[in-house]
Amino acid sequence: MPQGLAAKAGTRFAKPHGPELQVDSGCSCTFECTTFTAFHGKSRYSGFRSQRNEKTAMKSVGYLLCAVLLFGLCNASASDQKLIALTFDDGPRPYILFGYNAPGVKPVPSLLDLLDKNQAKATFFVMGWRLLPNTYGERHEYRTDKTCLDAAREEFRRGHEIENHTFSHVQLKQFERTKGEAAAIADVDRGAQLIKTVTGSQPHYLRPPDWIMPSDLERDLQHRGWTVLTISSEMPVALRDINSLDYLCAGKATQCPKPSLDASVLKTIEARERKGITTHIIAFHELSTTVAALEVLLPELRARGYQFVTLQEYMNRVRTKPLPATMKGQP
Repeated sequence: MPQGLAAKAGTRFAKPHGPELQVDSGCSCTFECTTFTAFHGKSRYSGFRSQRNEKTAMKSVGYLLCAVLLFGLCNASASDQKLIALTFDDGPRPYILFGYNAPGVKPVPSLLDLLDKNQAKATFFVMGWRLLPNTYGERHEYRTDKTCLDAAREEFRRGHEIENHTFSHVQLKQFERTKGEAAAIADVDRGAQLIKTVTGSQPHYLRPPDWIMPSDLERDLQHRGWTVLTISSEMPVALRDINSLDYLCAGKATQCPKPSLDASVLKTIEARERKGITTHIIAFHELSTTVAALEVLLPELRARGYQFVTLQEYMNRVRTKPLPATMKGQP
């Protein structure tokens, strides 16, 4: 490659008398390379000015140079991305999403405001029953003046993604055994229908409660168009959920990861980074202790160069590059 010819997103290539080629950061383009001029900024490289008897050879060289440059652009764009899909199960819980300050109770900041503050988009895996009208949550949950449906609409309004955690939050393997596969599928479908009343579109992703699902049911749901999230070691690491274990920190639980939840999640990410993995799907829950951990975790991860994107955007970007091989026993 001629010295000084930079190859990066934003470089333009044009034939002297032909259409210009614009290479974007996603490396999608249509191009025609024969004899051409490449330029970037104020620098200019004029190449392959050939005589008639050299045109065929120069055309081949031009195609080769274009291919090399585009490969470098696409490879750099795919391998350098540091992405996190933040996901939250078991909501919507208005007192977590909007925050609360009750007498005698430690104030809980708004999860939605915290995400906005850190320029983070997230994906919420909701329980369908919470989207029924006039539903405020379970009896033990702090009640605000907002319904769960209000909270879901606010999630969507702020640009977050809403996906399916079933209608009734049943353990699907046991549910199928007692009620049959048709009933299990109906529970998933009912949750999806209620999500659609909020978003206007069919959800695409399903996270089974506790990640437990019989293989035959999973296969049939996939045939119906669902992408089922999993922690299985059979899934490529970049597409496998990271279990944050945040539910072990809730209430009077005594098994919270040490020294802290945020430190534990960082340790897991660092372990994956040592394996060359810089894309992560992290499973959290809508819990006050999780919000407290995220107040530390999100700014730290942003400082390390991570972007927080919805699950759909994550999949769109990660699936376009080669995935790391399955690593059994790795988080």
